[in-house]
Amino acid sequence: MFQLSSHNVDFPPVKLANSEGLLAFGGDLSIKRLIEAYKNGIFPWYNEGDEILWWAPDPRMVLFPEEVKVSKSMRAFIRKSHYRITVNEAFEEVIKNCANVHKKDTKHTWLHAEMQQAYISLYNLGKAFSVEVWNENSELVGGLYVVKSNDRVWSGESMFHKESNTSKLAFIHLAKLARENNIQIIDCQLYTDHLASLGAREIPRIDFMQYFQ
Repeated sequence: MFQLSSHNVDFPPVKLANSEGLLAFGGDLSIKRLIEAYKNGIFPWYNEGDEILWWAPDPRMVLFPEEVKVSKSMRAFIRKSHYRITVNEAFEEVIKNCANVHKKDTKHTWLHAEMQQAYISLYNLGKAFSVEVWNENSELVGGLYVVKSNDRVWSGESMFHKESNTSKLAFIHLAKLARENNIQIIDCQLYTDHLASLGAREIPRIDFMQYFQ
């Protein structure tokens, strides 16, 4: 594991990450370093008050946009629902709701204030965006946010829901947007059953990194 300099934003090759996917520690969450990380398939993930940790896991959980799974019951839900889906109407609200999801069962969240501000800064530069789901009362009830790693890869960071299936609605819409924008792969980072149920799957890191060349 490598310690990053506070001045040099370069990262070591991802192949040098340990068996858990941890590549480096230290540095900062400056815009320049974050952009450098994401364009090299690396992301930060650490608890508040701890050293910043940088990850490049193997295998990598990804979604090929054309492989998104929409179950029969979900298709029926979409036909009957009256939710409104938007893009970039409430980025800061989305990220705060995502943070609250992670704090539900604990007093801590990896999406703490410093991380939130870092992603808001990326959004202000056009390097990140959000998908929002609104109910009939114009309440934000689901959504997700994404970092634009490059012109082939989007990195899905976190999502939330306050009403059933609304995070799924946001994810399905994200896959649609990816296809429309010729995005080849959505980085989901780490395996979860929820992501797998939506069509995401693990691929070797060496294959994932081909999208960054």
